[in-house]
Amino acid sequence: MLDIAEELHRWVEQGREFAVATVVSVGGSAPRQPGAALAVDSDGTAIGSVSGGCVEGAVYELCQQALEDGRTVVERFGYSDEDAFAVGLTCGGIIDILVTPVRGGVYPAALAAAVSGEAAALARIAAGPEDLLGQALLVAPDGSFEGALGGHPELDRTAAAEARAMLDAGRTGTVEIGEDGSRCGQPLTLLVESSVPAPRMIVFGAIDFAAALVRVGKFLGYHVTVCDARPVFATKARFPEADEVVVEWPHRYLESTEVDGRTVLCVLTHDAKFDVPLLAAALRLPVAYIGAMGSRRTHEDRNRRLREVGVTELELARLRSPIGLDLGARTPEETALSIGAEIVANRRGGSGASLTGAHTPIHHDGPREPAGRIGSVA
Repeated sequence: MLDIAEELHRWVEQGREFAVATVVSVGGSAPRQPGAALAVDSDGTAIGSVSGGCVEGAVYELCQQALEDGRTVVERFGYSDEDAFAVGLTCGGIIDILVTPVRGGVYPAALAAAVSGEAAALARIAAGPEDLLGQALLVAPDGSFEGALGGHPELDRTAAAEARAMLDAGRTGTVEIGEDGSRCGQPLTLLVESSVPAPRMIVFGAIDFAAALVRVGKFLGYHVTVCDARPVFATKARFPEADEVVVEWPHRYLESTEVDGRTVLCVLTHDAKFDVPLLAAALRLPVAYIGAMGSRRTHEDRNRRLREVGVTELELARLRSPIGLDLGARTPEETALSIGAEIVANRRGGSGASLTGAHTPIHHDGPREPAGRIGSVA
């Protein structure tokens, strides 16, 4: 439910009662991943999605029922071979949906944390004894928590520890624990939704292609920084949609700023005096993606220069150059699209090949590195 936190937070502030249906688990070619949510308020207003349209009507009715009787339920939807017109997923997948009436507890605090960009995890019981379904904890990065799951006291501590581990990795998903907090008791399924600050995209080189890439990066949910050593080009007026515009030598900025395993670095300067010291530093950092613009001749010359300054072949293998997927792109917007597509393929484990005639899965199991804020860059 944290993927629609901004609107739900407004509903809380307005005193509106609502129920939330959240995807707990998926199988096969289900269109949405765990954490995707649909919410319905007491006036019948709906926001969000759990299936891209396949079962929204039935889930909408479940939310209305939850508002009426105050009960939390878990419902499974899947394709039915016996009745092709039954409510189900036409794509052939299976999803389990947790439907919870939201009335106080830790939910307002969880929504406020997600909206403000604070790191937090919402852990809810999604399978187990009926009286425990929907009980929730809000877990902070240091492992402290609010709320109670209503079972054995050790259950809260175990659940908080599991949620903290998933929050550290920026993951959303389920974990199995025992009702008494051990691994031996009656099994419970805990749905953990992690909300973390948006992942970073740092674009080096304040050129026209960078302006288009900033827009794509924001669309994909990144916190976007543009960095260039030339103050005449690196201005907020030229990049109004960027979160930050920094005037600094690229390698010096990279050495002083914070990056992590979700950060993507896009080097568009294609100038050796900027590229070589920047990439020599970047290729030794634990970031998600490093791409550099330039022709194939530029690429070969740049690789030679990087080897001369001590970059190893293993480190060079991390570099995506020339940057982007082969879309035949020519304009800045088309080029930005090709770069964004390569970033998504790298994150999700996709091949970048056309789905037409292919036998590869449409939806992959999950990100190859921790996801960002839910629903943003997933």
